[in-house]
Formats: sequence, structure tokens, C-alpha cells
Amino acid sequence: MALPPLDRHSVVPLYYQIQQRLLQQIRSGALKGGEPVPSEQEISAQLGVSRMTARQALKSLCDLGFTYSQRGKGTFVSGIKLEKDFRQVLSFTEEMKARGSKPRSKVLAFEVIPAADDVAEALHVRTQEKVISLQRIRIANALPMGVEHSYLPLQLCPGLFEAFDPQTSLYRALSELYGIRLIVADEVVEAGLAGAEEAKLLKVSKGSPVFLFTRTSYVQSGQPVEYVRSVYRADRYKIVNRLTRLHSELLAPVRLV
Repeated sequence: MALPPLDRHSVVPLYYQIQQRLLQQIRSGALKGGEPVPSEQEISAQLGVSRMTARQALKSLCDLGFTYSQRGKGTFVSGIKLEKDFRQVLSFTEEMKARGSKPRSKVLAFEVIPAADDVAEALHVRTQEKVISLQRIRIANALPMGVEHSYLPLQLCPGLFEAFDPQTSLYRALSELYGIRLIVADEVVEAGLAGAEEAKLLKVSKGSPVFLFTRTSYVQSGQPVEYVRSVYRADRYKIVNRLTRLHSELLAPVRLV
């Protein structure tokens, strides 16, 4: 890919000029998410700059989140981060379609297991009671976004194994097969680092930043139906929310003494 020549008489540093030229290629779509950007050697040879200057330009793009590097493989376009909106109860499929992405899932496990203590507590069932365990890699536009592990009480959805294709939307199946519509969810998000297994599944380096989600979803009556633990790539997601400040007249007066 040919980059426009640099202005060597400008007060703008050369590395920043290179960064802006690469950024323009990303924003225009000439470089798409997942595609490699020119290497240090290519930039150096094409623009006549030192390897150090080329390295600084590539590092600045990584620091801004527009690219990410993989040791021994190169630097790749991150693409636009998808928003995780806490204001709506949406399935992964619904979220991705709403943002114009093509979702699919790779099933890692789909089985009935005894509920561990944390699962039993979240779903309001007895410890060791049978629950459905569904673990999937969630993919958007061919890129792995996250690993989700869902648990549901077996008694609420008998026959799910025979009727449900785990590569499709679980929420749609619950609605169509059992009339279960998830209305409210409690979700907690934490920052973490990808372990060896998570890194392999998400195709990132071990120790890469990730979001850790824990979510319990409820029907209108308040009964919990789904408990989910998820790990999502932080280079592909951002968290958004809307905060409201109370009007001053609604706040209790405070006396300073």
C-alpha cells in the first residue's frame, strides 16, 4: 500500500505524519478491521525514514486503540469498537445485528451438569440441581469477540437439546419454544487479563486486556432464568451508559458544621 510522501519541511514530527496517513487509510476503509498495516521495514523503505521513526508511528496507533500487535505476526487494524449498552437487555445476536455486524457462534460445550454453588445461588436452585450449560465463542464479521458460558435451569426448558440449535440465538429459542422473555438483567463488568486458554480462543496474546461480564437475567415475575459468565476482548468493545444528575431541588439539603 502506497503512503503519501512526507513533508520534511513541516514542524510536524515525521512519526506523527506517518500515523496520520495510516489513520486516514483506516478511516477511509482502505485498511479494514483485521487486516495488517505496513510493517516497520515497509514504512522505512517506502518513506525513507528510520526504523525507529516507523516503530514510533505504529506504536502510537496501538496506543490510540486503532491497531493491535501480535508478536511475530505484525500489526493489525482493530476496527471500530462495538458498544456494550447497559440500558437494554439484548442477546449477542440482537446486539450485533443492530450494529450492522454478522453474528455467529462456535459451540464449545452444550450439556447438562450439576449446578455449582455460584450458579445455584444466581438461578435460585439447589446446589447440584441439573442445569443446562452452554459455552460458545461469539463471533462478529468472522472475528472472535468473546467467550460466553450460559447456565439455565433444566426444569424451565425441557427438551431444549432436541429443539435448539446452539449456534443460533438462545433468547429467540426461549421466547419461541417456552414463552420465556427476559426483561431485566443485573450485569457486572470488571477489567481483567486474558489467560492462556481465553487468549487462544479469542486469538489475542496472553495477558491482553479483556472485559469480564457476569450477568443474571430475569423474566417479568423476577424469576432468574439465565446466569452468564463472559470474557470479551477489550480491543473490540467499549462500555457506554447514560448517567442522569438529579435536579438540585430533589437533593436533600446539607448543612456544613
